[in-house]
Parts: sequence; C-alpha cells; structure tokens
Amino acid sequence: MTALDIADEVSDALTEGRPVVAMESTIYSNLGLPSPDNAEALRRCEAAVRSLGATPAVTAVLDGRPTVGLVGSQVERVLAASAKVAERDLAVAVGQRWVVGVTTVSASVALAAAAGIHVFATGGIGGVHRGSELSGDVSADLGAIARHPVVVVSAGAKAFLDLPKTLEVLETLSVPVLGWHTDQFPGFYVRDSGSAVGHRVESASQVASIHQARVSLGGGGLLLAVPIPLGDELDPLRLTAALDEALAAVAERGLAGPEVTPMLLAAIGRATGGDSVPANLALAAHNAQVAAEVAVALATLMSP
Repeated sequence: MTALDIADEVSDALTEGRPVVAMESTIYSNLGLPSPDNAEALRRCEAAVRSLGATPAVTAVLDGRPTVGLVGSQVERVLAASAKVAERDLAVAVGQRWVVGVTTVSASVALAAAAGIHVFATGGIGGVHRGSELSGDVSADLGAIARHPVVVVSAGAKAFLDLPKTLEVLETLSVPVLGWHTDQFPGFYVRDSGSAVGHRVESASQVASIHQARVSLGGGGLLLAVPIPLGDELDPLRLTAALDEALAAVAERGLAGPEVTPMLLAAIGRATGGDSVPANLALAAHNAQVAAEVAVALATLMSP
C-alpha cells in the first residue's frame, strides 16, 4: 500500500505502544448520519475512546492520501463529504487523487491494519443482503474482516440485512464471532436478532487474548458483537414494521448496491419517528467505549 498519512498523535501512540482505536469516517459524513447528528456522533465516539486513555484514529482519503487520524480542518471536510470509499476503491481514490473520500468498514479495516492498529470501532458492519440469492449482494466488509488482523467492534450487522446468512458467510470465512456479555447476535437497533454467536466473552482481556492467539496462528480479524445499551433499544415489533416498509420502498424504486443502505436508513428513520438516530448515536458511542477497553487490554498484553 502507498504510504499513509498518520496523524502525529496516532503515530506517537503506536510508537509508544499505547492503545489506539481506528474509526470509519462514513458514519460521520452526510452519507452516514444527517447533520448535525454526524458531528455529534464523532464527538461522542472520540470522547468515549479518550475517556479510557486510548487515541481515536478516524480513517479517510484526503487529497489522494490514505489518512489515519484527523486534524484541524480535516474534520469538517469529512463531515461534509459525499464520496464513499470501500476497500476496492482505495487504489482508485489514491490514483485519481480524490479530494475527500470517507471510508467504509472494509477500507477502514484495511487502513487500520496497514497502520498497525489492532482495534476498530463502527456502528454495524455490512453483510448479506436479503435476496442475495438473486442479486449476489454481499458486503466486502466480511472479506475484509477475514483478511486483516483487526478486532472489529460493532452492534452486529445492519438491521435490514439477512443476519442468519451473514453469520453463515462469516463462518465460511473462518471469522470468530464473539458476543460481548451475550450469547445472541445483536441486530443493530435491537439486542437480540434471534441468532446465536459462536462464542461469548465477558471481558476485554479475553478478547485481547483471543485476538493475540488468532494472529499468532496466522489468522485474520474477528468480530466482537456488542448489543446496543438496554435503554436505547428500539421496540422490535415497531422495527420489523419499519424494515418491511423500507424494504418495500427499495424494491419499488429498483435500487441495488451502494444505493440501498442510505435509502433504507432514511426510510427506517421516518418510520420510527426519528428514534433510529438517537439509537444509532448511542450504539456507536458504546461500541467505541468497548473498543477502547479492548485496545487498552491489548496494549497491556503486548507490552514488554
């Protein structure tokens, strides 16, 4: 990979063996959350990471440079961005010198691994879309997690996906799925999607030990599935109705690929009376906090 632009704060932390948490930038742009909620999400997630002594490192492509850690005016540029970069697009964004590209989970995990960061926090990963047997629509996030030795902390996968099939693909890719204090795979806005996780973990030190063992055995990343905080969970019945309405709207408009997610999220927001945005903020900040706990535990484990 081409040379990274790593912020001094992040570089210093990595050099000194201090904990760092990588964070995607798509969720903090207009493509992830509407303004000013995107700025509030970034503020809360960075504060959650720093509260435990870890350093946040938001990833993006800026002026054709893969960037890890934002400084100064770079933050505002990311908040206003409208171009999304998945792992497959990184070379294009660099080669064509895109002015601003916000990174998805797959690209963020790739940049984190290239920078030597072992822990990454997001809201929810992509996965297998409903109707994938016809469309073949499976997120690149799953393959990226399998390839890159990074602990991915998320509230499961996005609620509108086919979650049982997503878990099947993760199993096929040999990605360990760990449940944070739970035996059930969370469904983003709800704590229990109805599917089980492969293994339950009770502490950040357990996650750190598993990650270290996986890397030593030549493996890639793992998924740490963290349920949304209890008080912020949406009503499952109301969410199901919202999802049905949103999926019908997508089918009616004939949308596919990258167009689907923003449309679904907006439709879910309308159907839930705006309740999905506070839930999204809460789970993103909680995931960042758990990721910081894991990063601290891993830094302790790896210290001489």
